[in-house]
Amino acid sequence: MTSKTCTLIGAPVQSGASQPGCVMGPDAYRTARLAETLRDLGHEVSDLGNVAHEPLQNVTHKNAAIHDLPQTVAWAVALEQAAFDAAQTSEMPIFLGGDHSLSIGTVPGVARHWQQHDRPLFVLWLDAHPDFHTLETTTSGNLHGTPVAYFSGLPGFEAYPKLAAPIDPANLCMLGIRSVDPAENAALDANSVDVSDMRAIDEHGIAAPLRAFLERVRAADGALHVSLDVDFLEPSIAPAVGTTVPGGATFREAHLVMEMLCDSGLVTSLDMVELNPFLDERGRTASLMVDLCASLMGRKVLDRQTRRF
Repeated sequence: MTSKTCTLIGAPVQSGASQPGCVMGPDAYRTARLAETLRDLGHEVSDLGNVAHEPLQNVTHKNAAIHDLPQTVAWAVALEQAAFDAAQTSEMPIFLGGDHSLSIGTVPGVARHWQQHDRPLFVLWLDAHPDFHTLETTTSGNLHGTPVAYFSGLPGFEAYPKLAAPIDPANLCMLGIRSVDPAENAALDANSVDVSDMRAIDEHGIAAPLRAFLERVRAADGALHVSLDVDFLEPSIAPAVGTTVPGGATFREAHLVMEMLCDSGLVTSLDMVELNPFLDERGRTASLMVDLCASLMGRKVLDRQTRRF
């Protein structure tokens, strides 16, 4: 892989989740030597520190289950601008979360950049959950369950910032899905979103659906944003997440995905989300996420070092 300019942007967001701790995620990645790892692979790395949001506005919604809406909207505004700015100057912006509501800002910001270059943005969603709720359909009120429905342009998001460049649902691919609410299931079906749940992966493997998606991205001359949630992974290897769902991607499957993405040369930005260091075991989840990022950025199987936990 050729050397790239990588920009790290911390997004210490936890307003979208129900369990505190994701606010510590960005610094956990730094402690796990993400920047040093990328530099060792030959990349140029700059760390812009953590994004901060402006004062909260009075934003409300009729769904009484929703919590921390003003905070989530403030983060969305700040991160959309930060993502747009980073995409203007960096070959690989990497957003360090923070819960998955950060993608309410990062994906639209990156999409706005690529719209200016007349290239469609595709999104690979690596997650146990599709995060395809609207503000009306969420029953938990946890807004980290809403980003994909929002940036896909579904109705019902008047409280969120207006989208400059919605993502065509045909440009989405979800891998590793295994926890879907009925309302999300109906919306995914209605919008014909490409979803490979864990049963499909068990039956056919993880490489085939990813390869088909990458071929679509290449044919469209698309840019590719990858959003990697810790709960994409099997909880036994990645315990530091408040939304664990058994049966996730194995160590080998996850690295295969990252290596295939690297080989494609299509990835232009990355979210690393839902790391909750408060739930970790001696930093093993943060270290694994850094290793996965390294595989995406050029580390090969033969380069891996023995690690003790």
